[in-house]
Amino acid sequence: MSSLQQLQNGSDIRGIAISTTDYEANLTEKEIPSIVSGIIHWARQTQENKYQNGTLTIGIGRDSRISGETLVNAFIQSAREQGVNLIDFGLATTPAMFMSTQFEMFKCDIGIMITASHLPYYFNGIKIFSAVSGAEHDDIDYILSHTTPNTNGRIGTIKTDDILTPYAQDLVQKIKNGMQTTDETPLKNMHIIVDAGNGAGGFFVDKVLGALGANTAGSQFLEPDGTFPNHIPNPDNKEAMESIKEAVIRHQADLGIIFDTDVDRSAIVTKSGHLLNRNNLIAVLSQIVLREHPHSTIVTNSPTSSHLKVFIEHLGGKQCRYISGYRNVINKAIQLNKDGVNCPLAIETSGHAAFKENYFLDDGAYVIAKCLMLLPTLMQQGKTFDDLISTLKQPVETLEVRFKLSGQHFKEQGQRVIQDLENTKIDGFQIDYENEEGVRFNITSPYGNGWFLLRLSLHEPLLVLQIENDEMGFMPSVLKTLHHFFNQFDFVNQEKLRVHLNEENK
Repeated sequence: MSSLQQLQNGSDIRGIAISTTDYEANLTEKEIPSIVSGIIHWARQTQENKYQNGTLTIGIGRDSRISGETLVNAFIQSAREQGVNLIDFGLATTPAMFMSTQFEMFKCDIGIMITASHLPYYFNGIKIFSAVSGAEHDDIDYILSHTTPNTNGRIGTIKTDDILTPYAQDLVQKIKNGMQTTDETPLKNMHIIVDAGNGAGGFFVDKVLGALGANTAGSQFLEPDGTFPNHIPNPDNKEAMESIKEAVIRHQADLGIIFDTDVDRSAIVTKSGHLLNRNNLIAVLSQIVLREHPHSTIVTNSPTSSHLKVFIEHLGGKQCRYISGYRNVINKAIQLNKDGVNCPLAIETSGHAAFKENYFLDDGAYVIAKCLMLLPTLMQQGKTFDDLISTLKQPVETLEVRFKLSGQHFKEQGQRVIQDLENTKIDGFQIDYENEEGVRFNITSPYGNGWFLLRLSLHEPLLVLQIENDEMGFMPSVLKTLHHFFNQFDFVNQEKLRVHLNEENK
């Protein structure tokens, strides 16, 4: 595998942009020209005529990372040298860069977002969109293996523009339409605060909420700062969620909103401080789409609570648990629709959520827009977002443990462990066959009442164990049994599991 191909991260490109004591940079301005060449080769497969006549246009944006401008400048220079026109949108979001291929005022042939989502400051990456959809795994593989420079005898043009303003205006109109209101300020009686985590989501305060009349006093970490000095900008992170929860309670706000760095993910905190992320967010969005599309199917990734399945089915819908990875979940939903199954929503517990009505684009701002559309109805009914999940049973205990796998063939090793566990009979562990990733067991006496899932990490040499239990105090017995099972595999590092066992023994 070439050094460039090692930058493949599923359906995007990701690497170290700034060297640290632990990591050597491998995604810098030196690697960018080869990647640009690959992207142009990829685009030429369907748009050769536009390339040859000098009208192929790429829009590029970035999040707040400190390496972003350097990578953007290198990208622009290389693309222009290869005869492609550029629109530099500056600070942008991932969903906005997809919309640069849709808005008539831009009609970019390719949208590029320079981001590494919630990862530490020294990472960066590239997300790639055509007017049809985001790049797939095979597309990235093609791009990173076709790196010879392109030529059409031209030098591309460059201009700057603003994508966030028209993107926000589009959201505002969609929210008003969803509310079925002609009121210019339908949120004038609402106090809503935003935590942008010093990423690219600060625009939402003035350009969306402010435009709709909301009071946004108390919003925090809106200034772009690629060192992320306050907390990891990640709606799946406990520290980040506690930060917005504390702000909502302190300011007595009606709602709190948090975005990740590039705004393709989001979560909500209710007035009472309830965290609406992971299973809770899926439950809220399920309520919304099943009102609009009764008896439809919602695709999620595999590590969702068993209670969520009951919740969705009680609403008249169906849950399809599928392989982790937001492109996997989205593609499953697209395929189900092609097969005649009405599937309006694909969502991961990480917060990636994509609606059929919105290009199946994982757009954190659109998730919030859908929730805001519901506010007038909730207020008329005297209800809050808390009420939407009041019947979703919550587990008493949850735990995630990650096991490092040693050796070069970690996928084969991990699959061996999973298969052996599946074939091991343990009283109290019953296989749940409604599962397409790793192996999932329902837990009964003498291990309490719950479930666990053992699966391979998508990109790292890890086995991931996720456990939920509805009875207190049974985690140690589950962990001890699995610890004895893992002992037969010397390539499974149980250090993290032992930490939990030691904590229980204190």
